[in-house]
Amino acid sequence: MSGDELGGEPPVSGIGQPGPLEPWPDTVRWQTISSDLIWVELLRLSAAVAVFTIMTGVGWVLSGAWPFGLALGVVLLFGLWRAVTIVRAVRAWGYAERENDLLVRHGLLVRRLSIVPYSRMQFVDVSAGPLERAFDLATVQLHTAAAASDARVPGLRPAEASRLRDRLTALGEDRAEGL
Repeated sequence: MSGDELGGEPPVSGIGQPGPLEPWPDTVRWQTISSDLIWVELLRLSAAVAVFTIMTGVGWVLSGAWPFGLALGVVLLFGLWRAVTIVRAVRAWGYAERENDLLVRHGLLVRRLSIVPYSRMQFVDVSAGPLERAFDLATVQLHTAAAASDARVPGLRPAEASRLRDRLTALGEDRAEGL
């Protein structure tokens, strides 16, 4: 007999049912972020890899020591590996607006689902650095009383970031008044 037949809770694992290690519910309509965030992250990675490549390359040329050559290889391999993971990581980001809370998901190896009740939000922040502005992107940051529960949604177009900010702010005020 299943848990339903006994009057108890339905099973949490099984084919087609979310288990404890599948934190991203399929019952909500997930919004994706812009794939242009991939280019922003790849440019950031390229800058870091370039700096480390130049440093290890100069050290290798000046000293001739093989550890610098090994370090150069490691930097380049890490850069290649990270480029592949950036593409997958950006595609893993998503958010869903529900009646009482906002869900934010991300992560590949360690999947993370943040659920932020509208009534717990203190303020909503929209930011865009130079690279994000160059690609017409913005990040929405939600702040709550508990620092660990802050959530962010990167890679949004400015119009969507403003809409989300305004909606979350209005919902947060409405829910806070009801407390």
